[in-house]
Amino acid sequence: MQPLRELNVSRAQAVVPEAARLNERFAQAPADEILRAALSALPGRIALVSSFGADSAVLLHLLAQIDRDVPVLMLETQMLFAETLQYQRDLSAHLGLRDVRLLVPDPDVPDDLHRRDTKACCQLRKVAPLECALAEFDGSITGRKRFQTGQRTQMPLFEADHAGRLRVNPLASWSAQDLSDHLRAHDLPRHPLVAQGYPSIGCAPCTQPAFGEDARAGRWADESREECGIHFAPDGRIIRRKAG
Repeated sequence: MQPLRELNVSRAQAVVPEAARLNERFAQAPADEILRAALSALPGRIALVSSFGADSAVLLHLLAQIDRDVPVLMLETQMLFAETLQYQRDLSAHLGLRDVRLLVPDPDVPDDLHRRDTKACCQLRKVAPLECALAEFDGSITGRKRFQTGQRTQMPLFEADHAGRLRVNPLASWSAQDLSDHLRAHDLPRHPLVAQGYPSIGCAPCTQPAFGEDARAGRWADESREECGIHFAPDGRIIRRKAG
């Protein structure tokens, strides 16, 4: 049997040139056109991954204008704010999304793991469930933006993920002002915690307000990292903030 890593490398070898072609073609395209291209490239075989966080309504709104039946995957880590779960229900109904799937972790994950090892907690509550769900797809769509973290500065619109799937980042070039303008222009519901000083919203134990700081300053505030681990580099490395 061919080793899994070899299968992933082989798959990526086919996706990488296609991603390069798409990056060249859509380099200056608006986000909705990029999203349409992604859905057309992998009809019925691509899912959108959303946290239903602070600015998630933007990408979900764009998707709803094109195809409300595209699967939307949300990591329900069992550690989310109650406000996030309610927001997911309210926003899904508002946009008419018809296939929102809540991904839950194995019930045996210790409730206090985040107190002992936040990285292991993210691995079991986020990475593992998402990998399992994405196994049935050939591509994913994310709401990541280049301005959010140092690791995302050079993020392309189209790329191969660690498993050789096509990963699409339609909002890569958007600024915080672009997001705010879109939310306001379309009168989209905001996550209730934004008004309480949460510019980036993840699991409750590892998120705190961040007034006047960068967008993700309230995530893992006591640690030198900016990513939970669900976004891998093409070679399989977990993308994390460099020390220093």
